[in-house]
Amino acid sequence: MDYGNQTLLKELILTGFSQNPKTRILLSVLFLFIYILVILGNSFMIFTVILSPQLHTPMYYFLCNLSFIDLCFTSCNMPTILFNIIFNTSAISVIGCFVQMDLGLFLGITECILLAVMAYDRYIAICLPLYYTTIMSWRVCGYITVIMCLGSFYFTLTPTIMKPLVFCKGNKLNHFACEILAVIELACGDLSATKFLLIVHSFIILVSPLIFIVVTYICIIASILKISSAQGRSKAFSTCTSHLTVVVMFYGTSVTTYTGQARLSFMQKYISLGYGLVTPMLNPLIYSLRNNEVKEAFKKILTKYSVL
Repeated sequence: MDYGNQTLLKELILTGFSQNPKTRILLSVLFLFIYILVILGNSFMIFTVILSPQLHTPMYYFLCNLSFIDLCFTSCNMPTILFNIIFNTSAISVIGCFVQMDLGLFLGITECILLAVMAYDRYIAICLPLYYTTIMSWRVCGYITVIMCLGSFYFTLTPTIMKPLVFCKGNKLNHFACEILAVIELACGDLSATKFLLIVHSFIILVSPLIFIVVTYICIIASILKISSAQGRSKAFSTCTSHLTVVVMFYGTSVTTYTGQARLSFMQKYISLGYGLVTPMLNPLIYSLRNNEVKEAFKKILTKYSVL
């Protein structure tokens, strides 16, 4: 099939942000500051969980996984963004773009599934506490992790394997990173099957886990309301509020982007900063500031190593 003028592109141009020098300086400082917070906050969560035996439970195992994914997710795009802003360049190799796109997809899909798994963990802990250690055993957690990674790998590679993208619509990418919705706009040929697959995947990956989380929390709330003591209800709710806050932030921005129009608008491009940068920055703050167990574990670590 003739796709018109096809040239073998070696690099793509990311339109990125404003070309105004003052704006670029402000953005570079802001993004660098946020990226440092992402690294410090998520590293804090990972090492606190690893070094604290009292946190070696399924709940904190999945939280540790969430922090690791957030750290990798932001690191997938942010170095490129900072480099392009600071050095006033916007080029990225086609191979580098595909690697960034697939890695970002893999991590984003894994986080979607992980948030649903964390909701299920809270459901078992609150609604079926007597069976928690049996249902959420370490072997089950290991199986969940493997299935989660294999599922994410499948949903990441299927669109590009089904129809490899060939570029013939220029090399300017309307984004600050290589996201699939932006990349596919430069591809030529009949992409209807690929776009349909993306819609189906968006429903499976985003909407289905979100529905599962909503149903799970309806059951959790119904179970909590049956607790007679106000203190017991408050304690049960406190174990869920952090997760609910993260779910709202992550799904609010990702669903808006991936279930909206295929072409990224100006607003959608910036909305993607929500799940790609803001959420990874706030997650460790939410889980540490609102979680007494994490704060107590960190105090014990400080006491132990200060004595040494």
